[in-house]
Amino acid sequence: MRVLVVEDQRRLAQALAEGLRHEGMAVDVSYDGADALTHVAVNDYDVVVLDRDLPAVHGDQVCRAIVADHAAAKVLMLTASSTIADRIDGLELGADDYLGKPFEFAELVARVRALARRAGVAVPPRLERGEITLDSSRRVAFRGDRRLMLSPKEFALLECLLAADGRVVSAEELLARVWDEAADPFTSTVKTTIGRLRAKLGEPAVIETIREAGYRI
Repeated sequence: MRVLVVEDQRRLAQALAEGLRHEGMAVDVSYDGADALTHVAVNDYDVVVLDRDLPAVHGDQVCRAIVADHAAAKVLMLTASSTIADRIDGLELGADDYLGKPFEFAELVARVRALARRAGVAVPPRLERGEITLDSSRRVAFRGDRRLMLSPKEFALLECLLAADGRVVSAEELLARVWDEAADPFTSTVKTTIGRLRAKLGEPAVIETIREAGYRI
């Protein structure tokens, strides 16, 4: 899942980003509306967490632009004002959901996940292939009866491969879906993480490397 957090309060933005990354999401951060528009023009996001009261370019303008040009991205609008009138205004701008500040982080995560399921092809919360099962709502994965102790990145990588349902997933696609913009596309990040995931999955190996194409389960 690729998420853009747009929030001018830097400490809050970083806290949200770190929390969502801990949940296995790839997260980029913008601190103003102009930078947010640059991000959505360059990257494909499942969800944009958008503060409404932004400097430079107002959140309302950002929301309109995303809705007009990036229909696949879902918008969760944040605001310090949570009156019914404000919620209606935000939804009429094209936002897909609306959350007033202050909020519980667990609720934000639940809303982001719900929007992500609507952003593309619906992926069930429970994925299975052979002996491997993954429950994204509980954040657990198993091989047979053995629970897999995975890092957030390893979990997200496994989820992406299982969701492909046998399709070969390129390293470039994995990098775009599992990592954020800070990842260097010329490093061996994907290969290294695949190696760690293979080791934790154990034998017999279930992740197949397709030469010059990518990986599949």
